[in-house]
Amino acid sequence: MRTVKVPLGDRSYSIKIGNELLPNLGKECRRLKLGTRCALITDRKVGPIYSKTAMSSLRKSGFEPIEIRVPAGETAKSLKTIQSSYDKLAKHRIERSSFIVALGGGVVGDMAGFLAASYLRGIGFVQVPTTLLSQVDSSVGGKVGVNLKAGKNLVGAFYQPRLVLCDLNTIKTLPKRELRAGLAEVIKYGIIEDSKLFQRIERKMSNLLSLDTIEMAYIVARSCQIKAKIVEQDETENGLRAILNYGHTIGHALEAISSYGKFLHGEAISIGQVAASKISRDLLGLSQSEVDRIEALFTAAGLPTKINLSKNEMKKLLAAMKLDKKVTDGKVNFVLASTIGKVSFGIESPEANIKASLT
Repeated sequence: MRTVKVPLGDRSYSIKIGNELLPNLGKECRRLKLGTRCALITDRKVGPIYSKTAMSSLRKSGFEPIEIRVPAGETAKSLKTIQSSYDKLAKHRIERSSFIVALGGGVVGDMAGFLAASYLRGIGFVQVPTTLLSQVDSSVGGKVGVNLKAGKNLVGAFYQPRLVLCDLNTIKTLPKRELRAGLAEVIKYGIIEDSKLFQRIERKMSNLLSLDTIEMAYIVARSCQIKAKIVEQDETENGLRAILNYGHTIGHALEAISSYGKFLHGEAISIGQVAASKISRDLLGLSQSEVDRIEALFTAAGLPTKINLSKNEMKKLLAAMKLDKKVTDGKVNFVLASTIGKVSFGIESPEANIKASLT
């Protein structure tokens, strides 16, 4: 088992990465000295596969868990789901000393984390991410929240988990499309911080797609290390943490205009990252050869790299980008790369460059 520490003073926590960790969930929670009552939040896809093991582990360690199942998919990240969950927590008398376990992908983690942050002004929560994307990104760093019709993650908080438990076995039950989507976030870490990681993914893509145990453990741990280092320096995204949004400005807007249904998050940010590389070439001098390498790697992962938008769709996309959380004084700010492994944030891009980057 690998352990990555997220050092945030009295809110520090560990990310534990390995195989067959889910049956130890109860023991790990017991070490945290949490209250007896707890709520397991999962969805209708993950619940039937893993909730029995999780609930059994919690009970064996002396906890009294209830299970709340929410719809699968991005539409569950809504205030409607939160309201329904509040009512269930109240009905089962979840207390200040109680805690929430988020068992699922990024949607469940984001929603359950916000539920924990806001119920009774904050109760403990434990992340048990079951997708590659959530293990390397959304479960780490304390960003929790839900969507509005106007845009993604517009209601939320910074609220750190007490523990992140990454059982690599859960990735084995992922649909291939979800696995590929998760690789989009891993590739991002190579672009923003670690050229050697990028090179390793280029060499080992076939191993990753076939779920090679050594390679999967490495990329999850390395991704978590990079994110933990950035979060330690800028927990609440006042500066450096913005680099984690490379490719997300366009990606989030694509998700919003497609009503969070057409694209998986990883697919949308794949298009966004390739577009950002082209804008980087135009504005920061990223070499064409590196633009080509970036596009080739997303293609090798089986991810989309461009999109054809009508004039009306392009207009909607640009409008959605202006609702992005990182907009300042009405200006859309981008994270752009000068070379693979080094990026800058807070860069404004002319509309013409944005349009050209998507084709």
